[in-house]
Amino acid sequence: MIVVLQKQITDKQKDAIRTLLTERGYTIKEIVGSEETVFGAVGRPAIDLREVEMLDGVASVIPISKPFKLASRELKKEDTIVTVGRVKIGGGRIAIIAGPCAVESRDQIMEIAASVREAGAVVLRGGAFKPRTSPYSFQGLGEEGLGYLKEAGEAYGMPTTSEVVNPSDVPLMARYIDMFQIGARNMQNFELLKAVGKTGMPVLLKRGLCATIEEWLMAAEYLMASGTDQVVLCERGIRTYERATRNTLDISAIPVVQKMTHLPVIGDPSHATGLREMVSPMSLALVASGASGLMVEVHNHPEKALSDGPQSLYPAQFEKLMRDLQALSQVVGRSLERIPRITMPTKGREEGVAPAADHLIVSFQGERGAYSELAIRRAFGEECEVLPCKTFQAAFDAVLDGRALYGMIPVENTLGGTILENLDLLDRHRAIEVVGEQQIRIIHNLIGLPGSTVEQIREVYSHPQGLAQCTEYLASTLSHAQPISFFDTAGAVGFVKESGDPTKAAIAGVTAAKVYQMEILDEGIESNPRNYTRFYVISREENAPAVRSSAPVNRASLVFTVSDRPGSLFEALLVLTKHGLNMKKLESRPIAGKPWEYSFFVETELGDEGAFEVAFDELESICKSVRVLGTYTSTL
Repeated sequence: MIVVLQKQITDKQKDAIRTLLTERGYTIKEIVGSEETVFGAVGRPAIDLREVEMLDGVASVIPISKPFKLASRELKKEDTIVTVGRVKIGGGRIAIIAGPCAVESRDQIMEIAASVREAGAVVLRGGAFKPRTSPYSFQGLGEEGLGYLKEAGEAYGMPTTSEVVNPSDVPLMARYIDMFQIGARNMQNFELLKAVGKTGMPVLLKRGLCATIEEWLMAAEYLMASGTDQVVLCERGIRTYERATRNTLDISAIPVVQKMTHLPVIGDPSHATGLREMVSPMSLALVASGASGLMVEVHNHPEKALSDGPQSLYPAQFEKLMRDLQALSQVVGRSLERIPRITMPTKGREEGVAPAADHLIVSFQGERGAYSELAIRRAFGEECEVLPCKTFQAAFDAVLDGRALYGMIPVENTLGGTILENLDLLDRHRAIEVVGEQQIRIIHNLIGLPGSTVEQIREVYSHPQGLAQCTEYLASTLSHAQPISFFDTAGAVGFVKESGDPTKAAIAGVTAAKVYQMEILDEGIESNPRNYTRFYVISREENAPAVRSSAPVNRASLVFTVSDRPGSLFEALLVLTKHGLNMKKLESRPIAGKPWEYSFFVETELGDEGAFEVAFDELESICKSVRVLGTYTSTL
């Protein structure tokens, strides 16, 4: 049964309800949702529901009709997000698990781990105990293989998963891996399920060869009833009369299961097809159907593999698949899960090197001295280290990969308008959250070599917007000089310095002049003094609390899509008005891969306490999709 608790319930009342149900023989799971907190009470004992409804603190009692209680959507409406190490599976992410069918040697697993990690996989797989059809086939290296797998995972910053076969091996394997894997042949090995469930660790549960969806979910129920709520379901194909492929991949099971359970569902195209050339197209089909991830077999020398070589991708094929998945993820409104790189930090901070946990690095697009760096100094102080990136995507990647803890991303200029690319990047990357805001006034300066004069200048370099924002000055004071577009304002200053030519100058901020030790020849040359740029501070969601201002959070950014019918957008915006939320910004953005379909970006004040949460729940009920990009403190 589901016991819905009153919102104002006291701890004493909650303990009394839990005690009564436990004494009657029920197992209790407390689930805190966005709308309500419930007790899931499961077990054989029978009790009159009216007896529970009469308890203080109980709002209502709802019987669960499904035979799988804990895994049912009836118990928990929100999707469960399973955490494996620092990887999250579910909730709009696509997590890729990759590696060999079996760990064959230390060199083999280390080489494969390096290649799949570089391509974008986030969990490393590798079998140490292999249940094989033939007793003469390779059975795995056992504990030796687990040791190699653990070493490879630690070396490349990836959590690991491996199949457990025998209940007696559970304590041993728990010391080496981050997620247990229950193979298709063991889906209904109930003693094994109980032993694994008791560890409380994440579990990947594959569908049995001939299992129905309900039988599959009942196996998940065994795991959850035994002690773990971190279960990932894996569709790996079922046995049918067809012999052209190894199994028949039941892609239709993905959306069906998602309606029945809150647990994330991934797919295994390698075992489903048994043929290397079919793995990539079936991977794309699984993601298109809504799968929260894939498990793909990759081998550095498939022709020499001790098991399942014909279905294993070469590293180059896997790398291409990851590029295809990146493109497809934008179309289906999801993002590939990423984890920070783990390498030893150095002060030099070479490409791909992660910062120490207590060393603050902030990424931005542009060269040293850019206006984004000025925003960083305002937000984080002069002591923080900055990481210049060539593109906005690279600045996001630095945060995703852990080379920077935070990023400073411009979203809007009072003269140039919205930086639309960054709205799209925010929508694309589910692991990124908006955690702060910074506004700076853009003051343009004419910057040249020390000793040069305004009269000497014959060429002026700056970003096209910088030139456009100084047109009056260029037309009057510098009418004798030729304006030349450059990719970046601060980069233009660096270019002028390298040239050593006193007839060249750049238009940029005072920070750029300091960084390159150049001279400000004239300051405040912008045509419009009311020139401001607003920036978002972004971070991975697990780092978000550390950067939030001590001031109250008062603004939210979100993105949603609506049905293609008259009035659908109006209905969504009316929700904000109804709950007293003052909308500050609205932008429409085309959805990649879906011609003439659009998502809507909104910034809104949060209003009275609890108003935004209520409005968000209502938006979820009327929109096709809605997601909060972040909540933060705004001073505007």
